[in-house]
Amino acid sequence: MAEKRSVIDDYLQKCEMIIHTIGSQKKEMEQAAALFAETILAGRMVHAFGTGHSRIMVEEMWPRYGSFPGFNPIVELSLTYHNNVVGANGQRQAMYLENVPGFAERILRNFSLSEKDAAFIISSSGCNLVPIEMAELFQQKKIKVVALISKEHSAKSLSKRSDGKKLPDFADIVLDTGAPVGDSMIHIEGLKTPVSPGSTAGGIIMVNSIKAEVARLLTEAGQPPKVLTAPAIAGDEEAKELFESAYDEHARRLAELYKNAGNSG
Repeated sequence: MAEKRSVIDDYLQKCEMIIHTIGSQKKEMEQAAALFAETILAGRMVHAFGTGHSRIMVEEMWPRYGSFPGFNPIVELSLTYHNNVVGANGQRQAMYLENVPGFAERILRNFSLSEKDAAFIISSSGCNLVPIEMAELFQQKKIKVVALISKEHSAKSLSKRSDGKKLPDFADIVLDTGAPVGDSMIHIEGLKTPVSPGSTAGGIIMVNSIKAEVARLLTEAGQPPKVLTAPAIAGDEEAKELFESAYDEHARRLAELYKNAGNSG
């Protein structure tokens, strides 16, 4: 008698399908990586931004093991702080704020931007106002934008903008996490609504695929990145040196973003 298929099997199978969807976007990921590498080689930074749980992909880009300087993780706590759920700094407020017009401009006002920069905007639905306005503002400043969305979910979701435009409308490259409509992928008998989202799994795979290609391009160009590496691989002394030198490089790059802030063209 065949063993009954479990919901764990179902989730893993759907993740395999997500990997297949991501694999079909190799050309687009290479284009995004080339854009990011060009920015980093120019001494500038790739601005990574997401609200809600999209901050996970932002922080996966930098700083963590296996990552390197060149990315500016813009994580606005008022839009991403989930721990309290209710009460002060709760989820209701965060979900409200991510659709407040003009908030994106207030965030970007802190930085001195350059046309040499690049932007990486993550939003599963691509429909919340702040990520959309962020991408729009970057494009207005002639900065190339890479958007990471869940295409099926975005297509079935309504934009919070009055003109109906979504994040892909302000992106030069659009990538797909491969997650389904509604994000959650597992239907359980007796439970009305599905559980276990897929956009984070797909987003993390895509982010690290791009990161690997950026590292290859930087190394090929004669500027190998300073990669945050575990002592178990590099040894205590080298790992410490890599961390310190990587953080110092990040600080130097970030300092350029505060020069003449708010007055960039």
